[in-house]
Amino acid sequence: MLILTCSSKLQLLESVLRRGLPETLLVCGAVMHINRGNPAQHEVVVDSWPEFKAVLTRPRNEVGNYSKMEGGPHKKHRYLGHKIHSGGAVALFLCLPGSSSECSAGLCPSPVSSTTTGATLPLPPLHLGTLSLCDAPLVNDTWAFAGNDRSLRYLRSLIEVFPNACLLDQKGQPVAWCLSDALGRMIHAYALPEYQGKGHMKTVLQALGRKLQAKGFALYGGVLPENQNSKKLLISQGFHLLSLTNYMLFFTPNHL
Repeated sequence: MLILTCSSKLQLLESVLRRGLPETLLVCGAVMHINRGNPAQHEVVVDSWPEFKAVLTRPRNEVGNYSKMEGGPHKKHRYLGHKIHSGGAVALFLCLPGSSSECSAGLCPSPVSSTTTGATLPLPPLHLGTLSLCDAPLVNDTWAFAGNDRSLRYLRSLIEVFPNACLLDQKGQPVAWCLSDALGRMIHAYALPEYQGKGHMKTVLQALGRKLQAKGFALYGGVLPENQNSKKLLISQGFHLLSLTNYMLFFTPNHL
């Protein structure tokens, strides 16, 4: 296996992976970050060059994301899987927007009005913003697979390094947010219970989508198979449910 370090080779690899979308989404996203300053300090490994059949992207000296390219670099790509640290197991679906305009159009300007129905009083106006490191404990507490120091460090690294978007209340506290990661995914989208069902995730997704599109990324993310509400939201924003399943291995190292 060969580690690619030449910038021209990495740019060529990105162009080849782009031609393999959507099957190469996760590996392509990782390579794109590497070609844009490498904020996650990843490396790319191929089985051979320039005619290659397999691509591995990984944090240096760790297991990473593997894409098998059957029949050479101009043939069909197949993403096989990747591994991260946490606790539990989950299968994810990937979504991809049909066009670059669908998910960025109609971004709600700041401030965003928050309304409710019935006798409940309207919530105060919200403003678009970005998460800071001090918000990581809140994100950690609301993530079903989190709740430990490792997950907190992981989320802090995402907030510090990669684009994110959120809605802030009048006190500057986040009430809805979405992060992105080293694979270029839109990930960890969540709205506090009292702000759910009011269209706030649409605003956050559109804001983050514009940031990622400005860097040239395709917009995609993972959805739990049983999360029908998130599927409906993404489809309403122009995303398409792909016939791909991304299997992720979640584990707690202390329990191995």
